[in-house]
Amino acid sequence: MTSHRQLIELLARRSVRRGNFTLASGRQSSFYVDCRLTTMSPKGLSSIGPLGLSTIRDRGWDADSVGGLTLGADPVSYAISYASAETKKPLRAFTVRKEAKAHGTGKLIEGPFETSDRVVVIEDVITTGGSALKAAEVIRAAGATILGVLAVVDREEGGREAIEAAGYQVASLAKVSEILPLVT
Repeated sequence: MTSHRQLIELLARRSVRRGNFTLASGRQSSFYVDCRLTTMSPKGLSSIGPLGLSTIRDRGWDADSVGGLTLGADPVSYAISYASAETKKPLRAFTVRKEAKAHGTGKLIEGPFETSDRVVVIEDVITTGGSALKAAEVIRAAGATILGVLAVVDREEGGREAIEAAGYQVASLAKVSEILPLVT
């Protein structure tokens, strides 16, 4: 079984539920994808890190760092960074806060981020693309260059197109159309 197929099965078993749900966008859906149930598990982390890293490299994205909007992007970014540790070009991970801290340095970006970085924006689930675009806006305002957006799951509901319309390439490790047939 391929690592891609293993991730699809893991997401189907742990992260996707059928029912009636209201999404963060306000849209109604007959299924919900809670990637954190996979991305925060040992098996999920050990699958997503290498798969995410190989996707970044296969795309030719010569990144210095990976990160996105907290909380969904955090475990994915850390898993990819960890998977890159023993490679010729390790990737640093960072997180983008939803709002600046009111104390300390008041940063919006935490971790070993550098303003000259070439970045892959990380997202757990793309629905409308809003979270990835918000993270991209903060990262670009800090001076970094965005190479693309990598998501664990693309819900295939227009988010990819919205991100591409903003000028960014998009890659996903899984599409909801691959996962839903396995969900009971």
